Amino acid sequence: MSTVPTDIAIAQAATPRPIVDVAAELGLGPDDLIPYGRFKAKIAPEAIRARRPKGRLVLVTGINPTPAGEGKSTVTVGVGQALRRLGQKVVVCIREPSLGPVFGVKGGAAGGGYAQVIPMDEINLHFTGDFHAITSAHNLLSAMLDNHLHHGNALGLDSRRITWPRTIDMNDRALRQIVVGLGGLNGGPSREERFVIVPGSEVMAILCLATDLQDLEARLGRIVVGLTRDKKPVTAADLRASGAMTLLLKDAIIPNLVQTLEGGPALVHGGPFGNIAHGCNSIVATKLGLSLGDIVMTEAGFGADLGAEKFLDIKCRMGGLNPEAAVVVATVRALKMHGGVKKDGLGTPDVAALKRGLVNLEGHVANMGKFGLPVVVALNRFVTDAPEEIDTVLEAARGWGVRAALSDVWAKGGEGGEAVAREVLAILAEGKARFKPIYDAALPIKAKIETIAREIYGADGVDYQAAAERNIAQCEAMGLGQTPVCIAKTQYSFSDDPTRLGRPKGFRITIRDVYPSAGAGFVVALAGEIMTMPGLSKTPSAENIRVHADGRIEGLF
Repeated sequence: MSTVPTDIAIAQAATPRPIVDVAAELGLGPDDLIPYGRFKAKIAPEAIRARRPKGRLVLVTGINPTPAGEGKSTVTVGVGQALRRLGQKVVVCIREPSLGPVFGVKGGAAGGGYAQVIPMDEINLHFTGDFHAITSAHNLLSAMLDNHLHHGNALGLDSRRITWPRTIDMNDRALRQIVVGLGGLNGGPSREERFVIVPGSEVMAILCLATDLQDLEARLGRIVVGLTRDKKPVTAADLRASGAMTLLLKDAIIPNLVQTLEGGPALVHGGPFGNIAHGCNSIVATKLGLSLGDIVMTEAGFGADLGAEKFLDIKCRMGGLNPEAAVVVATVRALKMHGGVKKDGLGTPDVAALKRGLVNLEGHVANMGKFGLPVVVALNRFVTDAPEEIDTVLEAARGWGVRAALSDVWAKGGEGGEAVAREVLAILAEGKARFKPIYDAALPIKAKIETIAREIYGADGVDYQAAAERNIAQCEAMGLGQTPVCIAKTQYSFSDDPTRLGRPKGFRITIRDVYPSAGAGFVVALAGEIMTMPGLSKTPSAENIRVHADGRIEGLF
């Protein structure tokens, strides 16, 4: 069995480079940094404006996640470390973790084992305060909305048609549906309210898609907070909130520079979830990485049917980005779960179940080809993997006509990622990528939803509940008919049923509602019973986390 220490033990045992030295590797001087202590910094805005993208973009995505674990962030960081070992000027660009999953079940998002970004504990907790700024900006708009209602409602908002929620960065199911304004005459009008988790906030999406402060303020102003009685949209600009919201976000829009365990540069910025939002780090950080390095390794949330599709159809479209390769991460354990093995049986070799589960990986690989991206399958190794299981996956992937290699970055860091890194370099040397989004944004909303459902999910078609039908018409009347579509769907399956693993056939997708994210620049379609405010499990990770008197942290992962 492995003797690799826990993630937090590895991170706290590391000796990080001063952040000025990490920045110097990218050609940045001390005056280009806004330090947050010795080991993390923001990049000064004037240093960002002076640079133009020149590097090559590689996306890391994966199969539909399972409780067995896949490790996209770990592979992203580890292959980034490997490319640096091979002499490449590489920048890792990933999302910031949300506190909800950190204290829930999923844990942090700083990688794992010997393929992490550090300081891991600070990145997974308050970091540079970006999430707090987003929370404050979002809730300022909520407060100004209710204040407007209290003082006469000159804009004529219909309290039954208010769509703007409040937000908090914690898993708290009790806040999914509440009532506010119970404080008497001075408490404001009583009305139903709800909370979403910060990674699902439209302000988070806007921050990650905005290109600068001016664009940020314009996008914030376009946020639709609700409708009047005659169904006219009311925006944050109408409430005169966008200027103050931008002020709260003026530092949050600036990317954060940290380092990998091996001292390489990493930009960690923004954190929308891939199931309820668009699942990618910020355009500003990605473009900055492309201007500073020759290769950018970035990841997109959850399976390729969610995070990768949104990265390619939304982020790349809006940011003018041109990805040249996709690394699709899988594990033997997860593929066996897709093949019908229960979690407690994953340690036993089972090639037959593995072969049944390979259809999930095959589906995601095929989908990346539809976007014109050459693929490397990265098999993220677990210590329980049998040699015949590893060979089965690698041989199957090569049989589909794509490159494949074993990733052992969790146990070996950059050294364990060199096989995958060499395959990535081979793809970049061939230059065969022909990236193109899967749909034309000018298509009607339903046509875009159905294209994603059929081409990416493998559905036979789409059914729309009455609320979705009404709101599609409303979005199109508001001028949002020609924007991209962000489908909020379970991450566990190609379908909208989380129990249908593998590569299900003979199903239809049900869209139960559609709502505008006018500031972000897309419409959101809710498929199935997807929650925008997660809850804690019966035994959340928070129960096992503590900090000792000497500062040593226990239980954080």
